[in-house]
Amino acid sequence: MNKRLVIIPTYNECENITDIIDAVFSLPLDFHLLVVDDNSPDRTPQLVKDLQKTYPNLFLEVRHKKNGLGTAYIHGFKWALEEGYEKVFQMDADFSHNPKDLVEMDKAFLTDGADVVIGSRYLTGVNVVNWPMKRVLMSWGASKYVKLITGLEIEDTTAGFVAYRKEVLEKIDLNCIKFIGYAFQIEMKYKAYHLGFNVKEIPIIFTDRTRGKSKMSSKIITEAVFGVIRMRFRKMIGKL
Repeated sequence: MNKRLVIIPTYNECENITDIIDAVFSLPLDFHLLVVDDNSPDRTPQLVKDLQKTYPNLFLEVRHKKNGLGTAYIHGFKWALEEGYEKVFQMDADFSHNPKDLVEMDKAFLTDGADVVIGSRYLTGVNVVNWPMKRVLMSWGASKYVKLITGLEIEDTTAGFVAYRKEVLEKIDLNCIKFIGYAFQIEMKYKAYHLGFNVKEIPIIFTDRTRGKSKMSSKIITEAVFGVIRMRFRKMIGKL
C-alpha cells in the first residue's frame, strides 16, 4: 500500500476550498484529502460535504471552535495514523502552496530517501510572489533566526508545506507538541531533525493568497520568536 493523505486546515475558506479540493484530486497520483475545519461560519464545511458526493476519498473533520493551526494539524495527524496512511502532507487552502508540488514532494521520498519533505521558499534564493518586501524580509529573517538559534540545517524552518512518513509522526509524541501557531511548524521540524530523521528540502514558489484573509497575527509571531529559545533550552537540558 502507498496511501497518501493531504491535510488542509480551514477557517473561513469558502472562496478557495472547492478549487483547492478539485486541484488535489486532479493530480496524476492518488492522494486522499482530509479537511480539518474549525467550525467556519462561512459555509466552508458544507461545501466540503457537498464535494464528498463527487470525491469518495475526501474526508471532513469539524472541530467545535477555532483553536490554532497546530492543534488542527495534530488532529489530522492522529486521524491519519489511525486510518493507516503511510505519507501525510500538510498544506494551506489558499493556493499559496501549489498542489502540483505535492507530486514532487512525494517523489523526494523515493529518490532522496527522505522521511520529511519540506516545500522550501528559500532553498534557491527567495521564491515568494505577491508579498510586500517587509513581509518577505520578516519571513526570511525568521527562518534565519530559527536556524541560528536551533542549529537546524534547514533553509526554510518556518515552512508550512511539509510531508511526513508515518514513522516520523509515530515517533514524535504528538501530545507533547507545545505550540499552536506559527511556531508549530518549527517545532515539528526540530523534533524530527533531532530524532535522526532524514529531512529534505525541495524548492517551491510560494504565492500569496488572492482570495480570503490571512490568519497571521502578532501573537503568532511572538510565540515563534520566544518559542525557539525555549525549544533550544529544553534540548540543552535533555528534554526534546
